[in-house]
Amino acid sequence: MGLIQEIDYGTPASTSEKQVTLTVDGFTVTVPEGTSIMRASMEAGIAIPKLCATDMVDAFGSCRLCLVEIDGRNGTPSSCTTPVAPGMVVHTQTGRLKDIRRGVMELYISDHPLDCLTCAANGDCELQTQAGVVGLRDVRYGYEGDNHVFKKNDGAENFKWMAKDESNPYFTYDPSKCIVCSRCVRACEEVQGTFALTIEGRGFESRVSPGMRQLFIDSECVSCGACVQACPTATLSEKSVIKIGQPEHSVVTTCAYCGVGCSFKAEMRGDELVRMVPYKDGKANRGHSCVKGRFAYGYSTHKERILNPMIREKVTDPWREVSWEEALTHTASEFRRIQYQYGRTSIGGITSSRCTNEETYLVQKLIRQGFRNNNVDTCARVCHSPTGYGLGQTFGTSAGTQDFDSIEQTDVVMIIGANPTDAHPVFASRMKKRLRKGAKLIVLDPRRTDIVRSAHIEAQHHLPLKPGTNVAVVTALAHVIVTEGLFDEAFIRERCDWDEFQDWASFVALPENSPEVVGQLANVDPGEIRSAARLFATGGNGAIYYGLGVTEHSQGSTTVIAIANLAMATGNIGRPGVGVNPLRGQNNVQGSCDMGSFPHELPGYRHVSGDAVRDIYESLWGVKLDDEPGLRIPNMLDAAVDGSFKGLYVQGEDILQSDPDTKHVAAGLAAMECVVVHDLFLNETANYAHVFLPGSTFLEKDGTFTNAERRINRVRKVMAPKAGLADWEVTQKLAQTMGLAWNYQHPSEIMDEIAKTTPSFASVSYDYLEKMGSVQWPCNEKAPEGTPIMHISGFVRGKGKFIRTEYVATDERTGPRFPLLLTTGRILSQYNVGAQTRRTDNVMWHSEDRLEIHPHDAENRGLRDGDWVRLTSRSGETTLRALITDKVSPGVVYTTFHHPDTQANVITTDFSDWATNCPEYKVTAVQVGASNGPSEWQLDYDEQARNSRRIATLEAAE
Repeated sequence: MGLIQEIDYGTPASTSEKQVTLTVDGFTVTVPEGTSIMRASMEAGIAIPKLCATDMVDAFGSCRLCLVEIDGRNGTPSSCTTPVAPGMVVHTQTGRLKDIRRGVMELYISDHPLDCLTCAANGDCELQTQAGVVGLRDVRYGYEGDNHVFKKNDGAENFKWMAKDESNPYFTYDPSKCIVCSRCVRACEEVQGTFALTIEGRGFESRVSPGMRQLFIDSECVSCGACVQACPTATLSEKSVIKIGQPEHSVVTTCAYCGVGCSFKAEMRGDELVRMVPYKDGKANRGHSCVKGRFAYGYSTHKERILNPMIREKVTDPWREVSWEEALTHTASEFRRIQYQYGRTSIGGITSSRCTNEETYLVQKLIRQGFRNNNVDTCARVCHSPTGYGLGQTFGTSAGTQDFDSIEQTDVVMIIGANPTDAHPVFASRMKKRLRKGAKLIVLDPRRTDIVRSAHIEAQHHLPLKPGTNVAVVTALAHVIVTEGLFDEAFIRERCDWDEFQDWASFVALPENSPEVVGQLANVDPGEIRSAARLFATGGNGAIYYGLGVTEHSQGSTTVIAIANLAMATGNIGRPGVGVNPLRGQNNVQGSCDMGSFPHELPGYRHVSGDAVRDIYESLWGVKLDDEPGLRIPNMLDAAVDGSFKGLYVQGEDILQSDPDTKHVAAGLAAMECVVVHDLFLNETANYAHVFLPGSTFLEKDGTFTNAERRINRVRKVMAPKAGLADWEVTQKLAQTMGLAWNYQHPSEIMDEIAKTTPSFASVSYDYLEKMGSVQWPCNEKAPEGTPIMHISGFVRGKGKFIRTEYVATDERTGPRFPLLLTTGRILSQYNVGAQTRRTDNVMWHSEDRLEIHPHDAENRGLRDGDWVRLTSRSGETTLRALITDKVSPGVVYTTFHHPDTQANVITTDFSDWATNCPEYKVTAVQVGASNGPSEWQLDYDEQARNSRRIATLEAAE
């Protein structure tokens, strides 16, 4: 086992279909037209020396090491900037070229510290490597005169020298080692799209500068790591490498944060993780990363992580550490006692969108086979269950239609209720790259998110709609398309039911659905609605990307249906560059849905009432399955308060912080007799738990995640589980303790069972994933290599179904007591409830939740930026600090939900989507006023939480 070495071809690949043949050093090579000589040479196995070139960014031609000679041409052109031509004859190693390269390298070294033996990049420095490649054996120039290396020059201050910038928690910037190759600047611009770095000065005065000569931590840098990855020297170095040393082996795995599903090389020294490096062959991220996946893995070794099972009789007791055997035996005994006392349906479980497909499958199997009921739910229902319902009704399948590569052929991007730069930053970078190349942008969001206006990007239309009016505004867009005859009749007649379209068209054409009526309702300029609709219908390939701002509403399912209607009406389905694309919030939201985590569905979205489907599992599992849907999380909590639901197994979820109406969740948990929390930390839900089973991180397990594009990616174990067992092993041992004859030896066997029983996974196996890298379901006999794009020749359901989308205002209304509307969301540096990212240095960027409020609303209440404010709704109240900004419209306030001391969900209500019970997080009527300190509820909650987290210390033996 060694380090996985990826070939750097020097320049990006050409997408041309025309082939060109040339000769390099006597070898014939055929490459696509537009390929650089450097890349063509590398494909022939001939490496040309380089420093400023890398295949992640466009050619630049500044280092002058990659010069070549071409028969019939004068001079020595740079191979990175010179495209191939038919019949070209290239020479990469001549006496003249060798002399030039040595001379250039000599100049680089003459202004570079020669501390190679103690440098953090020793063994991983391209400058060091290329000095050896070109045969540099002596430097004639010395350090006399101007230089950037020494603090003092001839005893006087050297103003060209700059101190090392160590302000960023994850990497350092040492200007003395910079060769001004511009790779970091270009990576920030071309790959990340932030434009946080620049080259200031000219000639010998040139240097890399974050912003206007700021510290990295104070600049616009988002710490994605692209600059560090691009740097060929130790100028930009990970602090972990400085501390630990160079890694000696690596394993490819998948990030456990958002739904993009980035592939990384976990680079190790022994069993210690040195760094995470984005994997260029990862088909979701293509070698890019964000601050969370690249750097925020420190939670896995945080001091607050629980590594021993614990039990207690009452939630007011301190925890008592026990063996795995005692904890599992106690859990099984309690669950059996509860079922005997209160009935078979008195217990249930919650699967995790952070765990693997295999682990999720086992939890729902435990509940159905072991508990003998369908009381299983998942956090995916409280975020994207309307996606499953809406797309299932219209298209026939419950997932997005495209792969991420599809964005490269999109002409018009429509973003609805999503903030990709914060929640899905790696895909957002790809999206921004396409927008900088000329694609148009339409954004429907109550806030002015960063993508509305950022470096070299500005949305053609931003519709800052009032929270809760999504259905009305999307239907108004359809109104314009139908009444102005902009729909794609040929597509509709061929691919959809024409009668259903005509019925839908007559509905959207009604006057009450016009932009003029809807605009007044939603506080949006009718002219903007009309212009946005025309652009989407006539601008070429149109792709819709949406997030929780669509689904987490009382009409979430209706909005998803309206989006599907819009895509079908304009013919934007079934080819690259178009489609309906839900951006999933967590790493395995898609997978947890696929694996049967809903109380009414078995794996593969098949209803529990289907006899044929139940027969598959009954014959395999040897039990009779319940044909009635079980309880969703809100139903479980209601039943607990009523006294009929008494036991809960929660794997990898924190429902007390993440679910709405915190007080109701707390009351439900408090009424249960056995709550089992299976997690990394004593999270908020664990305040009410009786058993704690320590979990394992993504670094400590094998399995698969399924990302937002339906891509099944391998998760590979890079270190042993610190608690002794991987999560799938814990669930299996619990099942065995409850009398089930499970005997999986490896997660690959669980995937084999999934493939055997789930048609969309029929051809998936670990061996096949090793061969393919990753696949997108459905992957079966009909689609042996997976399905990057859905509905190419027809919809899964046959004909696409148009459905009327009546706008029904939410029952959550503003009024004199609660005149403002609260909506919630995420921020780049934090993830979900923050259990992981709050235990990393990411807190430097977001140490608390803040309440965004418009200057007009703040002035009316006498509030200043940074003031403590009391946020009150019909459900409860909390306090946090104000952030005055015009990103939100007057009448709208916004906060994140990453910090438990704020507990934003004590404010949210129990209103939910009509079809799926997905909570209405995005619309809560509130009042905001000045505050003198924490609310009474916060004080009580903090006291209860501190008491609940006590762990009894073992008495010393006498």
